[in-house]
Amino acid sequence: MLYRIVCSLLILLLAIACGNNDGAYTATAKSDSTTSPKDTMQYGEMKTYWLVFLLKGNNRTHDSATAARIQQAHLANIDRLAKEGKIIMAGPMGYNKDLRGIFIMDCKDSAEAASYISTDSAIITGRLRFEIHPWWTAKGKYEFK
Repeated sequence: MLYRIVCSLLILLLAIACGNNDGAYTATAKSDSTTSPKDTMQYGEMKTYWLVFLLKGNNRTHDSATAARIQQAHLANIDRLAKEGKIIMAGPMGYNKDLRGIFIMDCKDSAEAASYISTDSAIITGRLRFEIHPWWTAKGKYEFK
C-alpha cells in the first residue's frame, strides 16, 4: 500500500517537474480546480487532496540558533495539523535543493490548505514558501492513517 502511494507521488512529482506548472497554486492563489480528472469513469468517484510543495524561501539568513527554533516550531505545527487530520503525510526531501518538503493535506479547498500552512513558523519567517496543487485519487483506494 505504501509502495503504491510513494510511486503515485513520484509520478506526480515528475509530471509537475516536466510540465509547465499549469494548475499550480501559490501562496496567493484564491481559486481551485472544480472539475475532476477525465479518467473518472475508469477510477470511479474521485477525492481531492492538496499536494503542498515547501520550497526554499527568500529569508534564509537566520543564525543557527534562530533557524533551530524556527525548525522546532515548524515540526510542532506539522504535528498539530496531523493530529487535527489536516496533514495526511509530510516529509522532507532527501537532497538540498529548492524543493525542501511535501505535505499532503485533506482540506475542502486550496484556501483552507493555505490558511493552515500560513501558521507555520518557517513560512511566517520566510525560510520557506509554498505551492499548492490539487491531487486527485480514486475515493477509497488509499487509506491514510
